[in-house]
Amino acid sequence: MDHAADAHRTDLMTITRFVLNEQSKYPESRGDFTILLNHIVLGCKFVCSSVNKAGLAKLIGLAGEINIQGEEQKKLDVLSNEVFIKALVSSGRTCILVSEEDEDAIIVEPSKRGRYCVVFDPLDGSSNIDCGVSIGTIFGIYMVKDDHEPTLADVLQPGKQMVAAGYCMYGSSCTLVLSTGKGVNGFTLDPSLGEFILTHPDIRIPKKGKIYSVNEGNAKNWDGPTAKYVENCKFPKDGSPSKSLRYIGSMVADVHRTLLYGGTFMYPADKKSPSGKLRALYEVFPMSFLMENAGGQAFTGKQRALDLVPTKIHDRSPIFLGSYDDIEEIKALYAAEGKKE
Repeated sequence: MDHAADAHRTDLMTITRFVLNEQSKYPESRGDFTILLNHIVLGCKFVCSSVNKAGLAKLIGLAGEINIQGEEQKKLDVLSNEVFIKALVSSGRTCILVSEEDEDAIIVEPSKRGRYCVVFDPLDGSSNIDCGVSIGTIFGIYMVKDDHEPTLADVLQPGKQMVAAGYCMYGSSCTLVLSTGKGVNGFTLDPSLGEFILTHPDIRIPKKGKIYSVNEGNAKNWDGPTAKYVENCKFPKDGSPSKSLRYIGSMVADVHRTLLYGGTFMYPADKKSPSGKLRALYEVFPMSFLMENAGGQAFTGKQRALDLVPTKIHDRSPIFLGSYDDIEEIKALYAAEGKKE
């Protein structure tokens, strides 16, 4: 890549231009999705700005409230949640919102309703705020098919019904990764322009990776297949090199690295968390949607992650996602375990 020439490019593919180009392929499109996405992008820019000056603005530290998950809320969590709710409602294109921070789904008032349901984690990895580790926003979008009063049934759908999903990572740079069901593209915020520019077109995860990502502090509680897979990563019996362990503890950052470099990200069910720890609707589904659209796989230990049907908006699920061949190996270990039982 010619970075010098790149720095002087004048034909910039912004995220808005990219989505408008995609929209032009569908003559029946009314532009609602483009408007909705613009409001999500605005929310991401606002949160990015707040994250960058969090220490100066005294936004780090606890806000003194407990969210629905029983986790203490950080001040930035509260701010980010408010920003996204207001941005999504004001778009006039949403009818139901589900946030990690709110116990109940938000039904948008009739005068501001649209056809989309948005599920989101406004600030994933917030326990890492105070030590400067990358954090992010995760979102998934469903469409309401019929004209009816919105209900929870509109969002309690399997992840394969999503029409789009993405995340925005606030790190050394601000990166937004998006899929509308046809490939995955990454955009980086240019602070001088205030625009997200296409920097990672058509992301494809390597078919096999050299990295595994898991919290090994939970190893004593793992089931057999998870323990066996991690043992194979460390002590491969086929003569291949050992895999490297990389675990940040911020899902957006761990999945972003997995998407670009390949390998596996795992948060399995265990004795301590038999249903897994990550939330299905706004963590597992969007990341699985992105992974599949980039050529990878996502598996719960029992089934394809995107086939899972949640019964409550804050349901949890185990997850193994990443390179196609690596997830095939995990699936084989679970299948072998099933035959023994």
